[in-house]
Amino acid sequence: MDMRGKVFALFLLIFVCVVFFWLFLFDKEETEVLEDTEEKQTVNKFIAMVIKKDNNVLTVQDNDNIIYSFFLEGDIELGDNVQFEYEGKLDKNKELQDIEINNYEVLKSKNNTSKILPDNGILKKYYEKAYKTLINMSLDEKIAQILLVRYPESNGVDTLKKYQFGGYVFFARDFKNKSVDEVKMMMSDLQSVSKVPILTAVDEEGGKVVRISSNPNLANEPFKSSRELYLEGGFEAIKEDTINKSKLLFGLGINLNLAPVVDVSVNSNDYMYSRALGEDSLVTSEYAREVIKASKGLGVSYTLKHFPGYGNNADTHSGEAIDNRSYEDILKNDLPPFEAGIDEGAEAVLVSHNIVNSIDSNNPASLSTNIHNLLRNKLKFSGIIITDDLAMGATENIDGATLKAILSGNDLIITTDYEKSINSVKKAISNKVIDESLIDRLASRVIAWKYYKKML
Repeated sequence: MDMRGKVFALFLLIFVCVVFFWLFLFDKEETEVLEDTEEKQTVNKFIAMVIKKDNNVLTVQDNDNIIYSFFLEGDIELGDNVQFEYEGKLDKNKELQDIEINNYEVLKSKNNTSKILPDNGILKKYYEKAYKTLINMSLDEKIAQILLVRYPESNGVDTLKKYQFGGYVFFARDFKNKSVDEVKMMMSDLQSVSKVPILTAVDEEGGKVVRISSNPNLANEPFKSSRELYLEGGFEAIKEDTINKSKLLFGLGINLNLAPVVDVSVNSNDYMYSRALGEDSLVTSEYAREVIKASKGLGVSYTLKHFPGYGNNADTHSGEAIDNRSYEDILKNDLPPFEAGIDEGAEAVLVSHNIVNSIDSNNPASLSTNIHNLLRNKLKFSGIIITDDLAMGATENIDGATLKAILSGNDLIITTDYEKSINSVKKAISNKVIDESLIDRLASRVIAWKYYKKML
């Protein structure tokens, strides 16, 4: 081989060696990156507030307002904000988690005034303002802030001045024979004695349920049902009705409508059929979307109800209602309208009192952690969750219903017996069943919503 051939062969050998060495290093670096990534993935963490301790079972609520319970022994107090490191998988459909806590760190104790407030979702930027309002409130006022109270037949102003509720919910009797000016004055008088502006709520669904427009002094005619509107003019009629309804309510001083009903009901024999759109899940989803979209910017918040979907169940006003449909059926048929409304910016969802066996066979939906976790986790709802009225037949005889409503994930509780509700929460705090910081958390969410609504 001549000199030129030897040089070429040597060059080729060097080139091959360099290539193999480079590939070896690349593979080693990539392997190290993969190993590092896998190691990081095995360290699972989340931050949550301790809301309940029952022997060695710890119940916590994270910053997405999802609630978990698991076994843990340790020096953790009610109200502490804790970072947990764990092995296993958090299962939002399970009441008691199969996870192993490897380590935890108390980030803020209940005695530390620098609170960790919920920092996710549509109310995110209003929590600091809410907390500045909250720190000037008494315990009784903070408890009252999470109550949406049935407007009393007499002394409504004096009662509000004393208790400082989060809001009042009004029925047709409260507007009967009143003029527009009288209703405006009633709302103005209530707001004038409230340290924090109150929510003024009605069920103005249209059709069978009309609290305001049943009074001819307030509206030319009662609002039509969603089904009647849809059959007459489709979604354009729905949109126009929502705008007209919002303008009327806001002009009277009403800022919260406990509507629309987005339950899917296509059978005229269903209890909820006369209040529902009467169409399938797809059309009802579009209905939810159109109502929420049309309501924006008009001063009145709308509430999707009755989560997780009423189906063909009995009337919970008079007693217990059992929903025996499969979980898969509810996911496919009932949740899409709520999801559509939430995606469009719904601020509030009202939860029914039905016992949904496939999700939680032990509790009404309004008092079920599993139901609330479904709404928070699967539907990514970050707004205000409201119970149906706890005075209804399905829940009126449940001991500690208000406390159960708080611990299951509600933000706002509709009640008639407000003194019973306030006293039961104060007793729970005194007996260290819950900590005052949990009430701070819920009240701050209600107040943050009021900032969001430009009430403050």
